[in-house]
Amino acid sequence: MTADYLDAHQRHWDDAERLRGTERWANADHLYGIATECGLKRLMLAFGMTFDVSKGMPAEGKDREHANGIWARYESYRSGHPQGAAYALPAVNPFADWHVSQRYAPQAAFDRTRVEKHRRGAESVSLLVKQAHLEGVI
Repeated sequence: MTADYLDAHQRHWDDAERLRGTERWANADHLYGIATECGLKRLMLAFGMTFDVSKGMPAEGKDREHANGIWARYESYRSGHPQGAAYALPAVNPFADWHVSQRYAPQAAFDRTRVEKHRRGAESVSLLVKQAHLEGVI
């Protein structure tokens, strides 16, 4: 399958919001992280990230990170691109305590406080994606 980071970002964001609305904290939290990863990777493509079409993934291994690691990677692309100045993220990575393996964690490990922190981080990415779309960057 071909990677479509924009579609994946929007889909995971929408589903996370629906799950949050029904207090399904564990899955909402997981999807906020995945939405963030996909949104940042779409922006990274616009800012010069190379993509291996034959493998369906970023060409460089260090660009294959999830939400917790891609935050810093994004900055290296954004800061080196002429249009990047308008697309800064908050300095502190709200996903530093998030890991894709948490999809295996028990539901009791997730609560509103944890999810809201990740939601704010995902929302900041979602707003940048919308901005980039409106401005023709993506």
